[in-house]
Amino acid sequence: MQLLHTLILKLLTGRGCGLTSSCVLRPPSVCLCLSVSQVMDAQKEALHRIISTLANKNEELQNFLEMVDSTLTGLQEESCKVVSELEAELDQLRCALEEKGMELRDIITEEKQRKEAELQRQLSEGKFALLSCEELLEFANQTLSITNEEEFLTAAKQIKERVTMAPAFRLTTRPMVSDNMSQFTVDFSLERAGLQRLHFLPVPRAPEIDVSSCVVRDNAITVAWHPSNEVDSSGDGGVGPIECYELEYSKANCDNLLRTTGGACWEKVSDIRETAVTISGLKFDSRFVIVRVRARNKAAAGEFSEPVAVETTAFNFGFDAATAHIELKVHGDMVTWEPQGVKGHDPRLRGKENKSSRSATPSPSKTAGSRGRDRFAGESYTVLGNQEMNGGRHYWELCPLSDWKSYSVGVAYRASLGRFDQLGKSTGSWCLHASQWLQSSMAAKHNNRAKALDWPLPQRIGIYCDYENGDLLFIDVDRLRLLHAFRAKFSQPLVPAFTVWCGGITIATGLQVPSFMGNFLSTNRSLSSLSQ
Repeated sequence: MQLLHTLILKLLTGRGCGLTSSCVLRPPSVCLCLSVSQVMDAQKEALHRIISTLANKNEELQNFLEMVDSTLTGLQEESCKVVSELEAELDQLRCALEEKGMELRDIITEEKQRKEAELQRQLSEGKFALLSCEELLEFANQTLSITNEEEFLTAAKQIKERVTMAPAFRLTTRPMVSDNMSQFTVDFSLERAGLQRLHFLPVPRAPEIDVSSCVVRDNAITVAWHPSNEVDSSGDGGVGPIECYELEYSKANCDNLLRTTGGACWEKVSDIRETAVTISGLKFDSRFVIVRVRARNKAAAGEFSEPVAVETTAFNFGFDAATAHIELKVHGDMVTWEPQGVKGHDPRLRGKENKSSRSATPSPSKTAGSRGRDRFAGESYTVLGNQEMNGGRHYWELCPLSDWKSYSVGVAYRASLGRFDQLGKSTGSWCLHASQWLQSSMAAKHNNRAKALDWPLPQRIGIYCDYENGDLLFIDVDRLRLLHAFRAKFSQPLVPAFTVWCGGITIATGLQVPSFMGNFLSTNRSLSSLSQ
């Protein structure tokens, strides 16, 4: 609201709208230097600026609200998740305590039962010995009352023998076990104190990405960062050693981090052991790559760092299917030659037909209606790229399919190519032509002139175009060999151009100018200087 008041105030006072302060909100007699239409135009221009500012602020606020709403939803989900994990951990803790208690109770019970069994055995033996002793005592008392000498001697002998064998005289009169169970006394004060110290796991703080050390080169991004030296929320600094890092990156077409991180689809790189990592093999089909990193210790992962937008400019284009010859089929980054008719399927017949007669070339009047105004026709099996080059340096690559017979790749002025023109046969097109039909050959073509190139047919060709300097280079990428270099003074916007006959090609775009191009450029310019 304060911003709106400020903008309206500027509008009314004339500041920033092209009017002087002496000509705003004055009577017409004072502002005779300006016509009414000029005042209206200036006011409209200022109002348009206000509307544009308000629209941008409105979009920014909408993105902010969406991010807050997404964060709120994520907070609720994460809260439920951690509470569920807490309950699960407490259940496991209770189960562990129960299991340990059961184990200790079983040990006590086992020892109690062992001692009870021993005492019961002694008690049983003692009772039996007591009963035997009482019987023997009674028999001895009865013997004393016998008056017959012979009977008395016999009884006395029996008593003596029975006393010798009596259980009472062979029984130990001391308990074999004691009632002491103090060896099972427990003191869980330390464990209890440990339970009272239970707290959430400490996690490492978010690292800080070192923007000055981030490098973008050869379609790879090297990201470096510094670990945070802050302690965790418990204040004891015991976050534990950082075991690894996790990096996430996402593509975006604007550097507004608030706008891009909200609904971004993140790719992840895990188990990074150093404070830097290189993400290679990227296709730079967006203006920026947003990166963020977080640390992980043995406990858990910490918060992500502040996201950083890394600029990733590259030349992105596709095939303009509207310009493709009727017998060329565009499938994403691939073009294949699919002839129509029976004769078209046999390259030998088609070659003889082309040599013997021009009847195979349809006239413009017959094809204009059915094939489209901008579509190549006749023997020009050509398709153009859908992006123009009117400045800067650009690079892309081409790979022929396994069944290819002939193709050309280069650049051309879109406006100067007729529907029946072939690449390299006009002043407005430059190309490299390769063929393995009948025999293998390769040539550089421009303005209906061809220069044969003595080099094995490459499986991967890099095309480099520097519009301002007029450099057009063709590279055998696998062997890192300069195939040919054109020097020209480009005067119109260029488009990538391709010709395919029998077989197909694929292209790779979204590529930075490779670092190895520096060697070829310096060599090429040195040779050009020597020739001049």
